Amino acid sequence: MENLLALVPDTPIVVYTVLLLITLTIPPIFERLKLPGLVGLLVAGIVIGPSGLNFLNADADIMQLLSDAGKIYLMFVAGLEIDLDEFRKTKERSLGFGLATFLIPLLMGTLIGHGFGFGWNASILIGSLLASHTLLAYPIVDRLGVARNEAITVTIGATIFTDISALLVLAVCVSIHQGEFSIASLIVQLGTLAIYSIVVLFGFDWAGKEYFRRTGDDLNNQFLFILLVVFLAAVGAQIINIDKIVGAFLVGLAVNDVVGHSPVEERIEFVGATLFIPFFFVDIGLLLDIPTFMNTLTTELGITLAIVVGLFLSKFLAALVVKLLYGYGWYEALTMWSLSLPQVAATLAATLVGVEAGLIPDSIFNAVIVLMLVTAILGPILTSRFACNLPLPELQMQEQPEPDLQLPVWLEPNHPFTVLIPIANPFTKGYLIEMGALLARQERGKLIFLSIVRSYAQLDDPDLSRSIDRSDRLLSQAMDISKMFAVEAVPEVRIDDDIPIGIARCAREQNASLIIMGWGKTTELRARLFGSFIDSVLWAAHCPVAVMRLLNEPVDIHRILMPIEDLLPQTLQALRFVRLFANSNQGHITFLHICDRQTPQEQIDLFSSQLSEFLEKSEPKVYFTIQTSRNDNVAELILTTSRSFDLVVLRSIRRRTAGGLAVSDTTTYVMSKLNCSLVVIGEPSSI
Repeated sequence: MENLLALVPDTPIVVYTVLLLITLTIPPIFERLKLPGLVGLLVAGIVIGPSGLNFLNADADIMQLLSDAGKIYLMFVAGLEIDLDEFRKTKERSLGFGLATFLIPLLMGTLIGHGFGFGWNASILIGSLLASHTLLAYPIVDRLGVARNEAITVTIGATIFTDISALLVLAVCVSIHQGEFSIASLIVQLGTLAIYSIVVLFGFDWAGKEYFRRTGDDLNNQFLFILLVVFLAAVGAQIINIDKIVGAFLVGLAVNDVVGHSPVEERIEFVGATLFIPFFFVDIGLLLDIPTFMNTLTTELGITLAIVVGLFLSKFLAALVVKLLYGYGWYEALTMWSLSLPQVAATLAATLVGVEAGLIPDSIFNAVIVLMLVTAILGPILTSRFACNLPLPELQMQEQPEPDLQLPVWLEPNHPFTVLIPIANPFTKGYLIEMGALLARQERGKLIFLSIVRSYAQLDDPDLSRSIDRSDRLLSQAMDISKMFAVEAVPEVRIDDDIPIGIARCAREQNASLIIMGWGKTTELRARLFGSFIDSVLWAAHCPVAVMRLLNEPVDIHRILMPIEDLLPQTLQALRFVRLFANSNQGHITFLHICDRQTPQEQIDLFSSQLSEFLEKSEPKVYFTIQTSRNDNVAELILTTSRSFDLVVLRSIRRRTAGGLAVSDTTTYVMSKLNCSLVVIGEPSSI
């Protein structure tokens, strides 16, 4: 083996190639084994590191650069992904649980560290490592339909408090360790840190909003701007003698609102998850000395067990305090406990900082690795067991908001149903025109055919005139097709610098109720949605967007399948579309409710009865069947069931904080394998 490795050139390109190969292949293998992908990256780092093949070394310049970039990016994304809207809804209780789940583990860890002979500064740092948490099991509660339960939103909001506080404790402890401690120096350090935090949280927030406002739709420069402020904050943190990950997390919170309201966020997270963050976890594996690790588990097993048991106990006590304080039930408290157990992102990054600063020894680093593995595995398992017993949040069964709320224009009862269809080639859009006509006729509405002409610097340019003439001809052909369906249609030509944004603007000006667009079957889905034409329309539109791949004429589509997970307002809009189409075409809808295997039968029966009640009371009346199945492989079940249907209707996870259309791996797989017609409904975030 050593002879083979000697043949490999010792260049940064080889290191980078190996890291890319590991990132591509290892996480999926471990996920198939029901283990977190990041555990696979750690194992890969061990295998190729000094404890294994000795192919890579953490001391190499390129590894230090990539690891630092990954660590910074990890903490930045951690701040960026925190849902500030959910935090604002339950901020008092979130702060209450955040205080409990921070202070109790901090005290527990400090006592453990001091009990095993560490100084107070190192002991407090050990306590801070237990105080934060990573919401590793959030997808589980989301899948179970209980993500809107107050106990869950309180736990999510508490993440802000615990992560910020833990990082600030880290900054102070490292600063004290690196200099002579005095009350005066501590006050100066805390004052400097406070000023720095204010500058980052408020200054960068203002700068981000101004830059995004001035650059409009220039995604490339916006992405570079975000990268600049992230690393600028990291450099600023080092200047005032605190670790760079503190600045990265704070800047993630600072630009949360502005980035969360633009399509650039998906690009940021894509680059981080694909390149930088995996390299950091591989580097953790490189740093893990297996002989020392095994020695820790044998000769220093006591402190490892104390840290693991101390975390579980202290997090449970914090959940118990909140249960008693706010009157939560046992399953709510246990779910909060299990959600706050996993110690991954902030804990690993902070531990590495403490080791590099010489504040804590390798034995604590090894104990934290054990802690990460145990909590990353048990946390989701416990969450799945407890969360399935939570009561479902009150389902919002009304299609319209309460009378005292301001309605979106396209939801107002007296607003005529208006369908906007962008036209590039009416003969390839024939099925879309037919679909739009069926819907508009059913609601006694109208069609708007839109053709966008790209603007020229001089509006008297002959090429612009020729483009307008071509648009007029296309719209005339579309109008001729629409006459066959006896529905009102209006042609619209628009001159705009940006075609996707022009479509969204016209839809808003015309108060459209629905935008209908199409895509081809041969184009790879994720590449098309990521920063694409359709994605830009979805992000900007004020009303639902139906993206269609129709293999048959709409009049020949009668058997409709719609997987359904909840009855939130967003889902009700997709229900509105499918009911209108089914009623216009005498179709039959099968609603496929796929549940987690641990979902109680009472919840399944409650959901089915509420859905039936809603459909029976709503107009228009449709023929429907509700089919329920407990299955872990959602994608395969949808594909298998779809073989008996003409059309599958899916709902996109569309929200401003995901940059347009956020498509899960399951949905992506279903779309790529589906052999029948398909409609994906993207709803506006204002619902």
